[in-house]
Amino acid sequence: MLYRFTGSSDGATPGSGNVVFDQAGNLYGTTTSGGVQNCEFGSPCGVVYELTPSNGGWTESGLYSFQGGSDGDTPEAGVIFDQAGNLYDTTAYGGLACPGNGCGTVFRLAPSGPDWTEKVLYTFRDGGDGANPEGGLIFDQSGNLYGTAANGGASDGGTVFELTPSSGNWTLALLYSLVGIGNPGPFGNLTMDAAGNLYGTTAGDGAYGYGSVFKLTPSNGGWTYTSLHDFCSSGIPCSDGAYPYGNVILDENGNLFGTASCSGPQGYGVVFEITP
Repeated sequence: MLYRFTGSSDGATPGSGNVVFDQAGNLYGTTTSGGVQNCEFGSPCGVVYELTPSNGGWTESGLYSFQGGSDGDTPEAGVIFDQAGNLYDTTAYGGLACPGNGCGTVFRLAPSGPDWTEKVLYTFRDGGDGANPEGGLIFDQSGNLYGTAANGGASDGGTVFELTPSSGNWTLALLYSLVGIGNPGPFGNLTMDAAGNLYGTTAGDGAYGYGSVFKLTPSNGGWTYTSLHDFCSSGIPCSDGAYPYGNVILDENGNLFGTASCSGPQGYGVVFEITP
């Protein structure tokens, strides 16, 4: 056991995102609640933290505590680094651009001496751009960010987006609006192959409402959607699985691997492979 959260200023309830190392061997991650600020909608709203190895143990430092307002609320995913040592992630709520507790944000944390400074790069408004980015972010080789929003968009099935840096600001481009049928869209991170194609999952949605695996291919200035698999095609009890909340990964032959959180032959979920 490296560290036990206390539920106060150090954070509480780590989300589903991964932890990540820096080059010095320190670990970084997020909690979905806890922190030192008073959340505008109730209890404190999450922390980005660092764990530093020291004398055979680990010391926790809270890099940033969310206030639940315009700065964001509830970071579910794990952080990623850029080449300059800045951290990037999403918050599922906050931003205050939607009714209630907000539609979510994309943010950056930049080191400034012993402290870290947060900058919100984008606030979701669900004016077609999506809402509630539960998943994390990936970079392409040009420094652009890609991610997903679990809800909202033109068809209420979530969205896939790109954020491009320009003169200190970031511009969002909506790559695709997924079709919803009353279930959430993508929760996991995207995966990009060497040709620039994007792969992801939807936790619900899909042809049968139990989730899907999809591919987005850049084409003539836009993106072409291809459904690679729609779960529960044979009906209940969904022998192929249902509700894939995580991301997919590629092997060197272009095969995709991932998990579905429930159903399958025994009813407890599956690990799957999709072969081109």
